[in-house]
Amino acid sequence: MPACTFFGHRDAPSHIKPLLRAAIIDLIEKHAVECFYVGKQGAFDAMVRSVFSELRPIYPGVRFYVVLERMPGKETNIIDSEWTILPEGIELAPPRFAILKRNEWMLSASDYAITYVVHSFGGAARFEEMAIKRGKTVVKL
Repeated sequence: MPACTFFGHRDAPSHIKPLLRAAIIDLIEKHAVECFYVGKQGAFDAMVRSVFSELRPIYPGVRFYVVLERMPGKETNIIDSEWTILPEGIELAPPRFAILKRNEWMLSASDYAITYVVHSFGGAARFEEMAIKRGKTVVKL
């Protein structure tokens, strides 16, 4: 079953939400993508989670997971624990590399990546480039 992940800048503007929604719907309807993975840092990830909260009733067979970079604690605010994943072995990653390891897991588990990258530095740009090099289908917003 095809899967998709997301990489975008923490400060992504809200005006891209319709483009994001359209890209997700296209992958579901035209490419049979049924599984999506997203992190929980920044505006872009929050926007992805918001779109999925809107789309869940319309596409009940599609699975959407928030992928954690560490064990949840009191400070962790997760939408629905039923829809979270903690990649195996992530707890062994040093805290400063946990998000990197989580992103690598999401990329490896996916066939597609939807990205929002406007500058060539930072994690979003790095993972967009990695997705391209690994032959993933990249949808750039």
